[in-house]
Amino acid sequence: MNISLVVMAGGSGTRLWPYSRSMYPKQFLPLHTDHSMFQDTFLRCKNLPITNRITLCNEDHRFIVAEQLKNLNLESDIILEPSAKNTAPAIALAAFLEKDKNSLLLVLPSDHVVKNVEQFSKLVLDSSNLADSGKIITFGIVPNKPSTGYGYIEKGDDLHVGYEVKRFIEKPPSSEAENYLNSNNYLWNSGIFLFKADKYLEELKNFSPEIYNCCKEATSNIQKELDFTRIDNEIFNLCPSDSIDYAVMENTLDAAVVPCDIGWNDLGSWNSVLESMPSDENGNFSKGKAIFNKSDNTYVNSDSQLVVALGLKNTSIVTTKDVVLVADHDHSQEIKAIVEDIKLKDEYGEITKFHNKVHRPWGTFESLDIGELHQVKRIMVRPNAKLSVQRHKFRAEHWVVVKGTAEVFRDDEVITLKENESIYLPLGCIHALKNPGDTDLELIEVQFGTYLGEDDIERLEDIYGRNSDD
Repeated sequence: MNISLVVMAGGSGTRLWPYSRSMYPKQFLPLHTDHSMFQDTFLRCKNLPITNRITLCNEDHRFIVAEQLKNLNLESDIILEPSAKNTAPAIALAAFLEKDKNSLLLVLPSDHVVKNVEQFSKLVLDSSNLADSGKIITFGIVPNKPSTGYGYIEKGDDLHVGYEVKRFIEKPPSSEAENYLNSNNYLWNSGIFLFKADKYLEELKNFSPEIYNCCKEATSNIQKELDFTRIDNEIFNLCPSDSIDYAVMENTLDAAVVPCDIGWNDLGSWNSVLESMPSDENGNFSKGKAIFNKSDNTYVNSDSQLVVALGLKNTSIVTTKDVVLVADHDHSQEIKAIVEDIKLKDEYGEITKFHNKVHRPWGTFESLDIGELHQVKRIMVRPNAKLSVQRHKFRAEHWVVVKGTAEVFRDDEVITLKENESIYLPLGCIHALKNPGDTDLELIEVQFGTYLGEDDIERLEDIYGRNSDD
């Protein structure tokens, strides 16, 4: 039996803002363990007979994916989606690029928590023969409350390992959700699947031929770049957007559901994050420094400062260096609307897009101070990494080495700087920075100019294949 692991990592995580932001969303953050949820997705499959790994992500996150896989010493095909087209086309890309079409595809979202990994592995193995026989399996979560936030699956005829799918149900009102819970005949739709690659493509061709044809054509002429697989952008961008549920599962006669009681949570809101944590006797939990006084069912996530929660109930407090969020749990689903509000973007720039610490393939930078004509940054460059050869139209820069050794390229010069040494880069000069050492390079960058945006970069050469706006 061959199982190819397909991990979908293209989400934006807006409901967990400000900790999650579009350029570094929740799946790449350590919300539940010391690893990111993306990394935990791979780790929970370590006892399964995985013969191939496929990751689907967008252009913006490709270097994050590659770095986090490298930290686990795992290899994966990384397929870049040119645009978000929902799960049916994404899974089709993986199925078309899977070399062994008889292989089983285990499709996992990258932003779920599974506490009982041993039981999860057992269910996948127990279901493999059913999937190999031609069933398209979805794993249904045994509900523990009358949730209105999930879609439901009604069980049909018993298949021993699982059940035929009788029907899929949209997110219900609370009264119906209560009835579903009490009947023991309904499961939450988890978005986890197991099926043969060729079976999925066959059913997709039958029920959604336009998606099938677009994905087939888009994968007929792929390009490899570093760790990444690029498909035909122009063709894929014409593909209809649809979920696997609508495109295939609600139409096929071979849908099956396997009940799961695996300590599952999709961390779709801050209160669901709290529910997944080992809270104290009053239902409180903190990540970072916090004091709870006369507070119940309260969650704190603080990256630096002490948070004191006094007399709070059903509240989440999330602090970063540039945002403080205080949200009643009854309104936690509304955070997405706030993030998407054009006023927030107009007034506060890219605060929904970037963290204060911005990740790049070579390392990180964070803004320490910014004024009308200046900005101060702390820059960290990983060993043997190099920033692009570039120039700026509107700013000059000073670099001061704080730790490590820097190799600086300035026009026709190559200059080596050690700790407490500095260099001036005048406006318009062609420059680059490399860390030739085996430890992190840290430096302070002071920018002066009439415009200090990140898009004032003209890249002339880049070992990571980035453009000026990337």
